[in-house]
Amino acid sequence: MSRQLLLSCRLCLSTFGAHYRQSPLQAGSILIGIVLAVTLLTGVRATNESAIASYGDVTELLSQQAHYSIVPSVGSKRLDESLYFDLRTQGLNNALAVVQGILTDQNNRRWQVQGSDLIAALTALSTNGNANNTESTHTEANHRPSLLKNDIPLAALISGAPIVLMSQSQAKQFTTGKSFTLNDVKLEIIGVDDSMNLGNRLLMDISLAQTLLGRQGKLNYIALFGDISKQRALIETIIEDRGELNERDGGESMTALTDSFHLNLSAMSLLAFVVGLFIAYNGVRYSLLKRQRLLTQLQQQGVAKTPLMLALCFELLLLVIVGSVVGFILGLQLSHWLQPMVSVTLEQLYGANILPGRWQWIWLLQAMVLTFIAALLACASLLFELIRQPLGRNSNSLSQVRSAEKTRKVQIIAALLFAVFAAIFMPLSQNYQLTMSLLGLVIIAIPLALPWCLSRLITGLNLIAPKGLVGYQIAETKELLPPLSLAMMAMLLALTANISMNTLVGSFELTLKNWLDARLHAELYLRPGDTQMQEVVAKLENNPKIDAVYKQWNLMSEVSDHPTFLLTRDPVSIKATTVLKSTIDGLWPEFFAGKHLLMSEPLALKLGLELGDLVTIKALNNASLTLGGVYFDYGNPYGEIILPPQVWQSSDFSDIPTSLGLATSENIDTLKLELQQKFSLSDSQIYSQTGIKRQAIAMFKRTFSITQVLNTLTLLVAAVGLFSACFLLTQARMAPMARLYCLGVSRRQLGFMVFSQMWLIVLLTCLVALPTGAILGYLLIHKVTLQAFGWTIHMVWDWHAYGQVVLLALLATTIAITLPLLKLIRKPLISSLQSDLL
Repeated sequence: MSRQLLLSCRLCLSTFGAHYRQSPLQAGSILIGIVLAVTLLTGVRATNESAIASYGDVTELLSQQAHYSIVPSVGSKRLDESLYFDLRTQGLNNALAVVQGILTDQNNRRWQVQGSDLIAALTALSTNGNANNTESTHTEANHRPSLLKNDIPLAALISGAPIVLMSQSQAKQFTTGKSFTLNDVKLEIIGVDDSMNLGNRLLMDISLAQTLLGRQGKLNYIALFGDISKQRALIETIIEDRGELNERDGGESMTALTDSFHLNLSAMSLLAFVVGLFIAYNGVRYSLLKRQRLLTQLQQQGVAKTPLMLALCFELLLLVIVGSVVGFILGLQLSHWLQPMVSVTLEQLYGANILPGRWQWIWLLQAMVLTFIAALLACASLLFELIRQPLGRNSNSLSQVRSAEKTRKVQIIAALLFAVFAAIFMPLSQNYQLTMSLLGLVIIAIPLALPWCLSRLITGLNLIAPKGLVGYQIAETKELLPPLSLAMMAMLLALTANISMNTLVGSFELTLKNWLDARLHAELYLRPGDTQMQEVVAKLENNPKIDAVYKQWNLMSEVSDHPTFLLTRDPVSIKATTVLKSTIDGLWPEFFAGKHLLMSEPLALKLGLELGDLVTIKALNNASLTLGGVYFDYGNPYGEIILPPQVWQSSDFSDIPTSLGLATSENIDTLKLELQQKFSLSDSQIYSQTGIKRQAIAMFKRTFSITQVLNTLTLLVAAVGLFSACFLLTQARMAPMARLYCLGVSRRQLGFMVFSQMWLIVLLTCLVALPTGAILGYLLIHKVTLQAFGWTIHMVWDWHAYGQVVLLALLATTIAITLPLLKLIRKPLISSLQSDLL
């Protein structure tokens, strides 16, 4: 029995292969959908996985991970180098001094600079490698990249020579003789293997880094390797009040900080995956419908339903395997293109280092399984319907119409249930992850409701349409909905996502510009070094070209275990630059009396605080102040609290400002150049108001740039699906058009009829996409963005962008119809009629 089953399956597969050789476009349509779906899913997954894995791989020396670190005490920005020497003197050879910062090269490109004590690094490598005697650790140590295994002039590096180590992938751009300069110091570049996990950072000896950063005798932190449980008491005794001992979290804090960013990418990739599956299912459906007669003939020849069903499933599995392999390869290439964009975004917004891309073979298997299950579930009803059809007749159009109407009713009922469920629970959701899940139900409900909406819209048009050929065109358009419904659902998803994202980005840009106009009240902003600050302030206050000098103080602290910037400004700046969202009555007198504080909107939402609540500040010896106001803050991944100047001055915080603002009526560019020359300030230490606005807009736009790229790719995927569906459908309609031609309809009229019918369906889909895109945009702005980032954004409409999206859909439709119509014109219509009658 099993042998007979295998022979029957083999016969069916051979027959299906012959069918696809005669109609390769059907197989191509299925493969295109699967390839596009897996490409976008794999590309974004590889990008996300690389970023998340990089958070836990940040290293202090090549390929080593510190377990503990000594950081500056609250109120201090740097550690004194003497603390490191004291630790080494007491025999703590697993300690490593680190200084780091941001420098710009001769092309104004930003680089993360990290300086380490390389002698201590080599000692830590040896000590840490021999700390464990297990076989796995020994094997890992043998394969661990090392400074000693590379052609690196260690003696020159340790002596402070102008040499920097850079990952090989980054160093390639400097192999053509290009010079590399930081702070006017020409440096020699040495490339090291990417497996050493340098990422986008530059590694150099600590003495050179301190010189370039202007931090002689200062450290950012001291890394501690291995198990320090036996040395902890000694370390804490040496530290005393000079620093704090912290345990590393293995990148968990960075993962939590960027979680909403990665969720955004994942949501867009899943959306693109669903759109791709729509395309694949549309191809499978069309192929099965075209094989109705073939399937019936096979059963009439004695092929049982079981081997026929198995053969169809095996055919689908084979197409999924081929499409997934191609999509996986293209997805890795897409990740290679996306990763630099993600790298820049996460580096500028969160200070995260993204290491070279990584991938796993298991992803390919997972993509295959997910795609096959999704495709099988989508095709199951149609497969059973075809298998159960009567053997005497296989093209009952009435039964197909009834089946399509039944499917539409099921879809609209499911869409209403999803929409009602989301409408009930969306207002109650306070977590962006739950909100995204509910948003997913809305995204599913939107395309499910489309076939019913299109059917009702065309029925309404048919009632007012004139008689004759125009009325026939509109009436026949309704018959085209079932074969086109899946392509239109995919297009609607892409259009809705595109419209909602354009609304979000446009609204964000306008809100940000208005906020910056209020936030930036000075014409110039300066950030000289700590040692230079007091001298600069004194000379600026006596400069007749300067109308006013505004000061700001800040430091990094924690509030309720959340990284938070504590800051204060002069009273004029606080009142002029703080764009308040909500305040208590009579805020300013109470605030400047030292009784209240102001908190950024993202931090207030994250901590669940309301006006009048007490906020305990650890850095102020656990003193508590009342939350008097919440102000708008955009782009800052950390929380922010504005303290009254009186409270700041009475604390142990530094009285040296961290930045200055200058009000002047002079020419800004001339004054900027004069101050740069007078105080030896680099471009990264002095900004004009217009320069800050330009950089802020560019940086914050980059936050959504990846999403917009994926959104555009999703729209292109849907356009490909629309092209495929229109092409196949137009080919299938050659026989009906031939009958119209025999009844006296000219070729020009036939061409216009085909174009107008397809355009009508696409335009009605775009009409449905406008309100659904608006709903999705509203939820993204007022729920997801507010909960994920803590940003209140005022919703605005971008009609120009909406028009572009509609034009793109019409262009894809036009191209898709033109190709088969050209074939129709060149082919005698009578041959199409004859083939239909056979």
